[in-house]
Amino acid sequence: MPSLLPCAALALGLGLLPMAPMTGMAQHGRAGGGRTNGRPAATARLRHDTAASLGPGLEALIRQALSAGPPHVTEDATVMAPDSLGRLMELRRGTNGFTCFPDSPDTPGLDPMCVDAQGLRWLESWMRHDMRPGNTAPGIVYMLQGATDISATDPWARPGRETRWIVSPPHYMVLWPFDTLVTGLSARPKRTGSWIMWAGTPYAHLMVNQVP
Repeated sequence: MPSLLPCAALALGLGLLPMAPMTGMAQHGRAGGGRTNGRPAATARLRHDTAASLGPGLEALIRQALSAGPPHVTEDATVMAPDSLGRLMELRRGTNGFTCFPDSPDTPGLDPMCVDAQGLRWLESWMRHDMRPGNTAPGIVYMLQGATDISATDPWARPGRETRWIVSPPHYMVLWPFDTLVTGLSARPKRTGSWIMWAGTPYAHLMVNQVP
């Protein structure tokens, strides 16, 4: 699942790289500094940098990120994306503990995601190659636009010329080390029902192929 975002983007999202100062949009237009064409300067710079690095306009990025989750999650979720300097920019501040990211251009499919706080702790551990994830409760990730993954068995597989990407339909994930023997669930990728990705590792997690 984490292959859906480049390592750099995950590091940004998890605070492993510096975060840019809060923008005017993130502060609901109350950022300090001068104004450009009637907008706070910070917001104008954010619009320019984000558009330069990720292509679509700012509003389109926000819509794309929010398309990853159900309305009851995305309504009050934070939205973040890297700018042209590789710093994470808060495009919209949320209040419910979920953070949504737009699509990763480095994967074949469309794969925005919305992650809760425990899920971010899990991803941070995965980034560091920790022996076990650091979340203390099951994390939740929504990917309602579907996803493309490198491997169903290896948490740290890297893509190559011979990579056969695993294409998943709209789904959500429960980030907890489920066991195939205990649950009776398969470790083989499937497009319906549920299965366990990275089974037998501390980073095993449940893939639920449905829209909640």
